Amino acid sequence: MTSQVTTDLSGTIEDFLGERELTYSRKDSGGKDADYFVIELPGEKKLKTTVLLTVGPHGLRLEAFVCRKPDENHEGVYKWMLKRNRRLYGVAYTLDNAGDIYLVGRHSADSITAAELDRLLGQTLEAADGDFNVLLEIGFITSIRREWAWRVSRGESLNNLKAFEHLIEGHEPGGVRPDGVGVGRADGAGAPPAGGSRAESVVQNGVAPRDLGDDEDDVSDSAKA
Repeated sequence: MTSQVTTDLSGTIEDFLGERELTYSRKDSGGKDADYFVIELPGEKKLKTTVLLTVGPHGLRLEAFVCRKPDENHEGVYKWMLKRNRRLYGVAYTLDNAGDIYLVGRHSADSITAAELDRLLGQTLEAADGDFNVLLEIGFITSIRREWAWRVSRGESLNNLKAFEHLIEGHEPGGVRPDGVGVGRADGAGAPPAGGSRAESVVQNGVAPRDLGDDEDDVSDSAKA
């Protein structure tokens, strides 16, 4: 049975989402005293940020997938996340048990108003979308360079990799060096096997998250660690 607190808070959220014309769906609570809202926030660096709001008798839990587990330089990524947490409002970076990166936050029911929802979702989008390329530069640089080389060797578009142009060794803005030196060599030396690397899917949207909400304690346990 759903409590009055859950019902009232869900009503506030649904009214807010409708007024802002945000794309969202409701998930079945499975008999629990909880409501679930899955919201899609359009981005610029990421195609979209998926946010899960879990509403219960004690308040609101927010969870947003940012990107999958870094390929490398894990210490550098985690140090950056911890420092970034000092400047975030209402959410903080954490990891799930697989090492994927999320933003999470918990808030009491009486603190949630339309204005507060606007601030929380705004901060979540600003961080998930605005920090996305920084996290890729720190934790996926080798994959990005290999993807760049693979595309150059096949004459494929580099449009969604342009933000990382400054990271490509021997590359001059606007093209490959005449001598072909560096990762962006026209002969494709050092490129991954046919089919490309995983970098393209990471750059597009951080790789699709697991089914949000199916393992709530996963992220919560990481946040406590």
